[in-house]
Amino acid sequence: GYWYGGEGLVLYMALILPATLAVARLYSASEAHLDARDGVTGFVLKKAAVQRLDQHLLKEKVSGMASAVLVLGVDDFMALEQQYGTTASNEVLRQVSERLASTMRTDDLVARLDDHEFAVVLAPMRRSDLETLIQISARIQKTLSDPYSIDASSTYLSVSIGFCTTSRLPARDGSTMLECAESAYKCAQSNGAGSIRAFSPETKRVARAREELATEVAAALNTGQIVPWFQPQISTDTGAITGLEALARWDHPSRGLVAPVDFLPAMEQQNLMERLSEVMLSQSLSALREWQSDGLNIPSVSVNFSSAELRNPMICEKIRWELDRFNLAPGNLCVEILENVVASAEDDVINRNIAALADIGCKIDLDDFGTGHAAIASIRRFAINRIKIDRSFVTRVDKDRDQQSMITAILTMAERLQLETLAEGVETIGEHAMMAQLGCGYVQGFSIARPMPASDVVAWVEAHTSKTAIAPKIGKWAS
Repeated sequence: GYWYGGEGLVLYMALILPATLAVARLYSASEAHLDARDGVTGFVLKKAAVQRLDQHLLKEKVSGMASAVLVLGVDDFMALEQQYGTTASNEVLRQVSERLASTMRTDDLVARLDDHEFAVVLAPMRRSDLETLIQISARIQKTLSDPYSIDASSTYLSVSIGFCTTSRLPARDGSTMLECAESAYKCAQSNGAGSIRAFSPETKRVARAREELATEVAAALNTGQIVPWFQPQISTDTGAITGLEALARWDHPSRGLVAPVDFLPAMEQQNLMERLSEVMLSQSLSALREWQSDGLNIPSVSVNFSSAELRNPMICEKIRWELDRFNLAPGNLCVEILENVVASAEDDVINRNIAALADIGCKIDLDDFGTGHAAIASIRRFAINRIKIDRSFVTRVDKDRDQQSMITAILTMAERLQLETLAEGVETIGEHAMMAQLGCGYVQGFSIARPMPASDVVAWVEAHTSKTAIAPKIGKWAS
């Protein structure tokens, strides 16, 4: 450079050439990042989805065709991962990604977001309205609803979906559009498994309301707004009511009934779960005492207790005091313990507390059986009276032979260990009938009754009792 242009050219080359190379390297790195793919599913990542949306938005005015983005996630994926482990859950995600890819068009882009969530960037379409997006979402749900093979057993999954169209965008850029779809997805999640929601200005308002609820939850607990609702448990042999499970509900003064999914995470973050159990226990025993005084035959109420509560060395004394306060026998209380508490408990405090509760006469239920890898030895060690079979094994048991085989194995084990069995989440008459046929002792779920406030229990019990009292006569007794 000095030979041809002197010092000026040398100085120019010294400044411009490194800068040019640096820009080229940054561009190359950016392109590489856009081409980066998830190691489990093989899909591109979030940044590539945002870039594709930006491209579609730029072309929309010229082509006259609009795009849309869907965000979807596997419902209760954390429970699935806890039940089967990371390797198996990654295999499920791989199967989900294969089905998802087979459902979409060649020009559509599927990206993996965080954990169990995916974004689907639809290629521009001539019709991208609400009805079309709902149909696409329903088609995706149907494709992903077939059973998945995990550890030689079949598992059914559901997905919630939120989507955003370009016509509802508050700002026309890919990042905003994806954020809006994510907001709609969270709204779908809060409305129950398998929900579909479209983004609207109302979606953001709901998200803000959920954040406000998190700040109000402690006060709601202390002012009596969080109350137990009750779901009946019945015998499959006689149809008689054998107990009621207490489930937390928030009766908000201005927003009405708030579902647990909207406030329990906030309570866990604020370490309020032990206080919640105290409130649920006191109100449940009070309700049971009132029902028994009215002459209703309700043998017991079930209350859930977390590992933190069961680690409290004074829990047995607290429960005994509450029973004495309402003049109830220990057998009127069923203590529910999640299976993952039993599976992960390494200290003897929980073991001693559960044994003490069993010794005074409280019933002990192992909740969500099949999700926590509890060993048979630990089931016996923790003085369990009954196992509650998780709804994931009960779903479609009347139609799926693999589900029936799994339930049969669980019931056989329980019989050998002299444990009673209760099926959770029995939502159809067919599931109810099959669980009874296979030999499960008790059932609970929507096919019997949905959770109800204490004020509705009397009417339901009276109606159910009168219905079961009229038993059909069979054979020689029919004359």
